[in-house]
Amino acid sequence: MAHHDLVIVGTGSGNMIVDDRFAGLDVAHVEATRFGGTCLNVGCIPTKMLAYTAEVAETVRAASSLGVDARVERVRWRDIRDRVFARLDPIGDEGRAYRRAHGTVHEGAARFTGPRAMTVDLAGGGTAELTADRIVLAVGGRPVVPPPVADSGVPFDTSDTIMRIDELPEHLAIIGGGYIAAEFAHVFGGLGCRVTIVENAGTLLGGMDESVVERFTEAARERFTVHTGHAVEKVTGAAGDVRLHLDDGTEIRADRLLVAAGRTPNSDRIDAGAGGVDVDDAGRVVVDGFGRTSAEGVWALGDVCTSHPLKHVANHEAEVVGHNLAHPGDLRAVDHDLVPAAVFTTPQIGTVGRTEQQCREEGLSYRVGMTDYADVAYGWAMEDERGFCKVLVAPDGTLLGAHVLGPQASTLVQQLVQAMALGVTAARLAEVQYWIHPALTEVIENALRDAAEED
Repeated sequence: MAHHDLVIVGTGSGNMIVDDRFAGLDVAHVEATRFGGTCLNVGCIPTKMLAYTAEVAETVRAASSLGVDARVERVRWRDIRDRVFARLDPIGDEGRAYRRAHGTVHEGAARFTGPRAMTVDLAGGGTAELTADRIVLAVGGRPVVPPPVADSGVPFDTSDTIMRIDELPEHLAIIGGGYIAAEFAHVFGGLGCRVTIVENAGTLLGGMDESVVERFTEAARERFTVHTGHAVEKVTGAAGDVRLHLDDGTEIRADRLLVAAGRTPNSDRIDAGAGGVDVDDAGRVVVDGFGRTSAEGVWALGDVCTSHPLKHVANHEAEVVGHNLAHPGDLRAVDHDLVPAAVFTTPQIGTVGRTEQQCREEGLSYRVGMTDYADVAYGWAMEDERGFCKVLVAPDGTLLGAHVLGPQASTLVQQLVQAMALGVTAARLAEVQYWIHPALTEVIENALRDAAEED
């Protein structure tokens, strides 16, 4: 049985940890799928590369509203797909090669057999037994597949598989109404597919600010066929002819099915109990503020333990855990106070802090500042009729939350994230700087001034 000073299980954000600080240690990396984790291979980066391509196609189709007659003559799906993965796959391969050259790599699924002891079921067959002084769990999560699909025997895709298909479907049915469903609806709809979305809840993106939810759901209904408030009771059919049977008697026929019903942590695949690692009711590995699990010498980061399953959160946690491993006498705490998020769809969404409904539920006093894209000059240039910036401001002027919907929302929201992180008031942020006219940033300025005018 091999013994290591440090074992990293998972090579997404986990692959960020080992650097020169750990020179001289015996380090092993374990990976069950591809090096690079969810973000590089089946998540953030490839989806956004595809989302941008779809945005370009949608822009061309909408150009006539600006007096430019243009059309999309053909979508070369395999070229689009191959542009993405020809760039990304070598990055993962290079990461694997580097770790092999500087330590031990086990390609397979790891599970605990005792305190700081694991077995790796190797992808090529056989097992590897190992122990370690310290272990970091960065095993991520995976798509949830609800029973009506899982038990049907009908072929389906998840976010793990849909981006590598060989042909675009004519009609894509999507189960789910969260950010993953929204982004893939945008991708495949933008590339010319007919899209139908089925969501149990009454709206799409249900956890977001109510203004975002309302306007995004309206926008989705204009682009796609959307069934909200109804569940899929049964799935029948076969490859190329999938049939969804809803609880209201509706039958939806499509030639491909995407399940985007959420994600779950991979804690159930590591036999956490055998390692003394506690898991909560949501399936997340329990960690303290420094990234330590309940088992001595075992740490965790990323989707397997966080309530914010986002790459930038996992990266932050990797930085903290890496520091704490290297400097056990000077521990740093993870900071999840202000976690921004974005949805790369049409319209795009950027958000940070509390929603308005959360402010009400917490009984907070707050003011709302809101400006539509249609109320600023660059919004006129874009002929945007739906976008907005909404800020929620406390009585002392500090920002409680900010929500942007529309073109460039993921970029525009960042200055509001910065203001919240630095404790800058809405009035100060609006007044302390010049705002370029007529840039789209004026939608942020005017929302801030709208909130401040109530003083």
